[in-house]
Amino acid sequence: MKKDIHPEYAPVVFRDISADFSILTRSTLTSTQTVEWEDGNTYPVVDVDISSASHPFYTGKQKILDTAGRVEKFRRRYATKDDAKA
Repeated sequence: MKKDIHPEYAPVVFRDISADFSILTRSTLTSTQTVEWEDGNTYPVVDVDISSASHPFYTGKQKILDTAGRVEKFRRRYATKDDAKA
């Protein structure tokens, strides 16, 4: 690699606050916030909104939405005169 053109690649903690989940990995991201990790060292921490610990695809837990209400609202909005008679 050429010197002085690449960002620093260092250990960083990514923290998903909603799922109380953290992972230590290496990244080029930096942060002014720090956290003490399980090994006793202090690392920069980056807070994320969603991770594999909180994403519905990975957890299998989806929020139940009012789909019936949405369908009825769609039908009322886009119903034609022929649909109303049927």
